[in-house]
Amino acid sequence: LRDNRIELVRASWHELSISVSDVSLSDEGQYTCSLFTMPVKTSKAFLTVLGVPEKPQITGFTSPVMEGERMQLTCKTSGSKPAADIRWFKNDKEVKDVKNLKEEDANRKTFTVSSTLDFLADRNDDGAVVSCRVDHESLNSTPQIAMQVLEIHYTPLVKIISSNSWPEEGQSIILTCESKGKPVPEPVLWTKDGGELPDPERMVVNGRVLSISFLNKTDNGTYRCEAKNPIGRNSTEYVLIVHDVFNTLLPTTVIPSLTTATVTTTVALTTSTTTSATAISTRDPNALAGQTGPDHALIGGIVAVVVFVTLCSIILLGRYLARHKGTYLTNEAKGAEDAPDADTAIINAEGSQVNAEEKKEYFI
Repeated sequence: LRDNRIELVRASWHELSISVSDVSLSDEGQYTCSLFTMPVKTSKAFLTVLGVPEKPQITGFTSPVMEGERMQLTCKTSGSKPAADIRWFKNDKEVKDVKNLKEEDANRKTFTVSSTLDFLADRNDDGAVVSCRVDHESLNSTPQIAMQVLEIHYTPLVKIISSNSWPEEGQSIILTCESKGKPVPEPVLWTKDGGELPDPERMVVNGRVLSISFLNKTDNGTYRCEAKNPIGRNSTEYVLIVHDVFNTLLPTTVIPSLTTATVTTTVALTTSTTTSATAISTRDPNALAGQTGPDHALIGGIVAVVVFVTLCSIILLGRYLARHKGTYLTNEAKGAEDAPDADTAIINAEGSQVNAEEKKEYFI
């Protein structure tokens, strides 16, 4: 062998060793070792040279890319022997839907391998790292990698966040308009029911934040937040409903006072009963629906007591009048009450007429 890259390392009757530096594909072939003895002894060995693939390159990328556009990225590597393998990754997650192509080089010994990744640009891909990895047995488990960071431009994404989920009259509310887009959206525009904000003194806009103080029913409506950038514009709406102030009242029981009175006439008793019933049954029409009313059992008991007292009074009055009338009739026939028989009673009664001027009548 006449090559400066080939050196004799060891030579003996038992062993002959050489070394080849700066190996190239042309060094591949069959090597023969001969030992000149009687007879001559020979040994052959075939040297296989691996073609190391070149560092891959990604082509077809333009920056920036608009959302919805189709992207075709191609990764290519040459000089591999045997042909190398190419794999695609997006944020360390392998992408399987790719097209691979293998071509033999002009030297008819090595190969050029290419792989194409085809996809639609999406806003979620903005900032994603797309990598092309080349695997080959000559790389000793250390693959060659090419990377590309995606830049996707898209219209703003708008969302309104409220600070108060149940706004009531007199309270305040803060509406924050979150907008995300690339390029960064311009300052947002706030409107109410399709027009400008009606009360700038209470409705203050500070950047993306709308603050409304001292809420009232006139603030009800649809609030729109609109954001735009050079790619386009987008908006979202928030419906504000101002609720009445909710008062939590403790349950109360109304206990009417009892008044003791002397009843002299039936008419007076009836009037008193009607008045008491009217006073107890009267309710404030503007009272809250959740307020606890009087105890109906207690009212029924009071009415029953009043009725019972009225009846007792009527009975007592009747007995009194009946007793008074009986006394008058007895005095009228006083001359005959001691007669042993009817004739004597008549005589006594007639005799008593003489002293009629002495009779006296008492009315109580």
